[in-house]
Amino acid sequence: MYNWQLEKWAEFIYDEGIIKDNALKFAELSGEMFGIFKTFNSARQQGALLDMMVSEALKTSEIEGEMLSREDVRSSFIEKLGLTTTVINIKDRRAKNIALLMLEVRNNFRAKLTERMIKRWHGILFSEARYVRAGMYRAGKEPMQIISGAVGKEKVHFEAPPSESVPREMRNFVRWYNNFKTEGNILKVIIKTAVAHLYFESIHPFEDGNGRTGRALIEKCLSESLGRQIIMSISQTIEQDRKQYYAELAKAQRALQIDDWISYFSRLLIDAQKNALERLAFSLKKTQFFDQYKNAMNERQTKVINKMLEAGKEGFEGGMTAKKYISITRTTKATATRDLQELVRIGALKQNPAGRSTNYELKMD
Repeated sequence: MYNWQLEKWAEFIYDEGIIKDNALKFAELSGEMFGIFKTFNSARQQGALLDMMVSEALKTSEIEGEMLSREDVRSSFIEKLGLTTTVINIKDRRAKNIALLMLEVRNNFRAKLTERMIKRWHGILFSEARYVRAGMYRAGKEPMQIISGAVGKEKVHFEAPPSESVPREMRNFVRWYNNFKTEGNILKVIIKTAVAHLYFESIHPFEDGNGRTGRALIEKCLSESLGRQIIMSISQTIEQDRKQYYAELAKAQRALQIDDWISYFSRLLIDAQKNALERLAFSLKKTQFFDQYKNAMNERQTKVINKMLEAGKEGFEGGMTAKKYISITRTTKATATRDLQELVRIGALKQNPAGRSTNYELKMD
């Protein structure tokens, strides 16, 4: 049986005390993050937030098997934040939509949660999509199942409530959410967020996009409960071990006693906060790096270094090569080679010989 089939469905049982230490650790890391961020000037804050949001947008989509262009996602945020007056050609509409969703959640976190709000999130995510009814709950008599495995050997991990019961379930969910008062207590904040995510994912109200909408709900719940916009890498942390995330979620969806889920989720938030701190440190290092070399680079070199820095903490896949340099700058092979060697000479890049080809990495150690 699944949790929604049990007699006292949605009356989740848990021991708050089991995450007491984790709550203290989360509060400590959250305070450290907020303190460091406040020391940045407005330009650095904006840059750090942009880097964080781009990585989150890419990862929340990647978890669902959608691989988006980092350039399109970054350009979408820059456009929507009004950071450029130049018209940007964004090829992938999905990149625009995920950026819009994240900004919508971030900018309106204080607003009371409603069904209309959740439907609006979904509508933003799937605007212009033809295969899913954007902003509308699922319908039809076919069961909503989470399945893995090849055709004929499928494994059902979870089956959600029938479509006809979704409107009632969502009314109950929103009522529960708004009645759960945390009063700034960090332990209660974590519990509310953990239960809200499990509760929402168990209803699975939409035909598609439940994961991305559910992760948006995590940010909304944390920010609203803490009274400030959070800076966290939740999707990136889930993506690092999505197998465990799905296993923990599937286990929690078969019972109302959810101590294990609460414990797992609290550790997930701690790891997400640590991840964000690492990214903030990288963002600072990136700014210092560019400031150090910007006056020693020509226009082509500056463009390439910016591309490499925008790739974030994971780095520019495969490193920079003469071929990639030519593609980015539209220059000749001789010029590309000369520019790259000059960047090595001044200490901005390090050269990695690899067989017949050579690639270059940022020298940020």
